[in-house]
Amino acid sequence: MVKKLILSLGALMLLFPAMAFADDPSAGTLNMGLNSIWVLVAAVLVILMQGGFILLESGSTRMKNAGHIAGKTIFTLGLCTLVYWAVGYAFAFGADNAENSISKFIGWGSYLFAPAVSAAEGEALPSTIFFVFQLAFAAVSLSIAWGGFAERAKLSAYLVFTVLFTALIYPVIAHWIWSPTGWLFAEGAQDYAGSTVVHLTGALAAFAATVLLKPRIGRFNKDGSANEILGHNQVFGALSVLILWVGWFGFNAGSALGVGDGFFGYVAFNTQLGAAGGAVAALLISWLVNGKADIPTTLNGALAGLVAITASCAFVDPWAAVVIGLLAGVLVFFSAKFFEKIKVDDPIYALSVHGAAGVWGTLANGIFATDELATKLNVGKGGIIDTGNWHQMWVQLESVLVCGGYVLVVSFVLLGIMKVVMGLRVTEEQEIIGLDLSEHGTFGYPEQMKKAQQSL
Repeated sequence: MVKKLILSLGALMLLFPAMAFADDPSAGTLNMGLNSIWVLVAAVLVILMQGGFILLESGSTRMKNAGHIAGKTIFTLGLCTLVYWAVGYAFAFGADNAENSISKFIGWGSYLFAPAVSAAEGEALPSTIFFVFQLAFAAVSLSIAWGGFAERAKLSAYLVFTVLFTALIYPVIAHWIWSPTGWLFAEGAQDYAGSTVVHLTGALAAFAATVLLKPRIGRFNKDGSANEILGHNQVFGALSVLILWVGWFGFNAGSALGVGDGFFGYVAFNTQLGAAGGAVAALLISWLVNGKADIPTTLNGALAGLVAITASCAFVDPWAAVVIGLLAGVLVFFSAKFFEKIKVDDPIYALSVHGAAGVWGTLANGIFATDELATKLNVGKGGIIDTGNWHQMWVQLESVLVCGGYVLVVSFVLLGIMKVVMGLRVTEEQEIIGLDLSEHGTFGYPEQMKKAQQSL
C-alpha cells in the first residue's frame, strides 16, 4: 500500500512538476526552506540528548534514585521551556534595546515570545525554528547543572533553580557571546556551539550546588579518604554516551544555522574527530595509571572530547581537532581525581567533563584557530600557531574568566538564598531510602526493590 502511494505521488510530480512547487519559489525561499529543515532536525537531535542525560545520570547513580532522575529531567525540560519562552529568550536575544549601550550586557524584548507564523522575505531562518534550537541549548546546560544535585536534592530545589537558571544565569552568558550586540561577541570571543556558554555554565552551577549541598552520605570518611559510590548500570552509561554523541551533531553542525556551502559538514567532521580522540586518550591514560582500562573514564573521555571540540569545531584544522580531543581525554581523568581529592562529590563528573573540558575547549581556539576560518565566520582571529599572535588567546581567556565568574557568583548567591529560605537537601532518612520513594512514593525499579525488601 505504502509502495503504491509513493509510486503514485512520484508519477504525479513527474507529470505535473508544478505540484511540487506550486508557488514557483525563488532561490532564496528554497534556501530558507532547506535551512529550516536542517536546523529543526538539529534542534530535535539536541532535545533528544535529554534522553542521554537521563541514562547518564541514572546509570551513574544508585537504583533507588533512578525513577526520580528520569522524572525530574522531563519535568525540568518542560519548566525550562516555559521560562525560556517567557523571559529567557528575551534576555539572550531580545533586540528592543539594540541601539542602547545596555544591549552589550543584556537583551530586551520578545517577552512571551510571539513569533511570526512564517519567515519574512530575505530571512535565512524562521524565528520559530531559531527559538526551538536555542531553547534546546538552554535545556542541555540546565541538565549539566543537575549533576551537582544528584541523589540528595529536594524536588522543590529543582523547580526553583530551573526558573532562576533559565531566567538569570544562562541567558546572560548566551547574550554576551552569541548575540550580535553582546560585548564578548564584539570582542571576537570564539565559542561556536557552547563550550563556555552551555557546558562551563552548567558545570559551574553544578559546582555551586555540590558545595552547598555537601557530599552524599558515605562518600567521604572522617579522615578524608573517599569511598566509591558505584553507579548501578554501566550499560546505561555507554548508551547515554552514544545518544549524546549522535545528538552532538545537531549541537555543533546545527550551529551553522543553515546548509549554505556545506560548511556544517566540516563542523560535523571535526566533531567526530574530537570525540574519538577523547575516548581513546581516556581509556589509555586510565589503563596506564591504574593498570586497568576503566569503562566510566572511557565514557567520560568521549564526552570530554565532544565538550572541548564544541567551541573550536568550526575554527580549527582536522589535526587540531584530534589534538584537542586527545588532551581533553587526559584532562578529564586527572580532573576527576583532583575534585575527589578536595572532597567535592560530583556523581556524574560534570565538573570534569563539562567544566574542565569546557575551559580547555574554549582556550584551545586561542592556540589552534586558523585565520582563514575565523575570517570565514567573521568572528575573532587566528590563534597562536597560525598567526604567532596571542590576541585571540587573551580574548578566549577573558571570556572564560568573566563568564565563569558571573555564573559562580550568581549561582552561589541564588542557591545560598534557597538553602536558607527553603532548604536544598532531603533529610538523612530520605536520602538513605532513596528519592524514588521519599519524593514520589514509588520505585523506578519496583520489582527489584521488592526483592531487596523481602530479603531483609
